[in-house]
Parts: sequence; C-alpha cells; structure tokens
Amino acid sequence: MRSRLDEQMEILNVELIKMGAMCEDAIEMSMKALFEPDDTIVQRLSDAEEDLDKKEKEIESLCLKLLLQHQPVASDLRMISSALKMISDMERIGDQAYDIGEISRFITGGHSVCERTIREMGEEAASMVTKSIDSYVKKDLELAYSVMRDDDKVDALFDKTRKEVIDTIGKGTADGEMCADFLMVAKYLERIGDHAVNLAEWVVFSITGKH
Repeated sequence: MRSRLDEQMEILNVELIKMGAMCEDAIEMSMKALFEPDDTIVQRLSDAEEDLDKKEKEIESLCLKLLLQHQPVASDLRMISSALKMISDMERIGDQAYDIGEISRFITGGHSVCERTIREMGEEAASMVTKSIDSYVKKDLELAYSVMRDDDKVDALFDKTRKEVIDTIGKGTADGEMCADFLMVAKYLERIGDHAVNLAEWVVFSITGKH
C-alpha cells in the first residue's frame, strides 16, 4: 500500500509541476498580448484559462482519491492538503493572466509609458510561481522563503509603475485611459505575486506543519 501511495504522490507532484508551467505560460502570453497586440493570443489565453480550470479539477480529484483510498501519514496529509490549497491559487493566477489579455484589447499605443517596468513585473511574477512549485516538489524551505522575499520586488515595481503613470498623466504625454489600463495590469501582476506567496506559504505548511 505504501509503494502505491508513493507512486500516486509522485503523480501529484508531476501534475502540480504541469499546472505551474501552465501558469507561467499564461503570464508570458499575457505580456505578449499586452505589447504585441494580437487577438489570437487573447483567444489562446482564454483556452489556457479553461485548461487551468480542468487541471485544477483533475488534481483535486487525485487528492481526494489519495485521502479516501489510502491512509496517509501526517507528512503525506500535509502535502495533499497543501496541494488542494495551491491549485486554487494557481487557477486564480490563470484568471488574472486572462484579465490582462482582455485589457490588452484596449491598449493601442504608447507602450513606452511603463513597458520596461511592466515586463519586469511579469518576469518576476512568473519566476515566483515557478519557484513556489519547485519548492513544493523538492520540499525546499529556503526556496519557499525566497519567494516571499521576492514579493517585495513585485510590490516595489508596482509602486514604480504607479509613479510612472502619474508622471505621464501630469505631463500630458499619453492618454489617461491608457495609463489607467497599465496601472490595472500592474495591479493584476501584483496579485499574481500575492498568489505565488500563498503557494510558498502552503509549501512551508506542508513541510513544517505551521502556516
């Protein structure tokens, strides 16, 4: 029975890695939609959101089977319960990536307003998601804690974006509505960072039993 449980726990790890990669792809696509306007990318983001919903349900079903068909010890139980929480945050990350794609439909120019900062935010947020999943699979506490520290970078980039938008509006060099759209994009990226922190916190719980 133990070997069977170990096999299924490994499947759980693999599925979480897949879902994390899907989140990272969705964030990357949202950035591409923002700076390289293309309706087909937004449609792909819509498809990615649906795929993440399906993956969430698949992993949820696997976790429930593990709980019902086996008698997991405390450490396994923490890993399973953490996975159930983590997939919810990953599904929300997919939603927010899609929301960025939707906003991209209304941005038609002036990408230079805060493009560099927004791109950096996207890269940091995607990295945080990846590291959170890696820390779960590797049971790496230090990697999980590094994600929490990285959140300060994303928050600082959000503050920088806000200042850039305010300066741009003050100078009258760009459309105010477009600037507001960029600020909303930055807010979604900040939320993605927050979800990555949630993932890391559940990793800490899965390893230590403390949240």
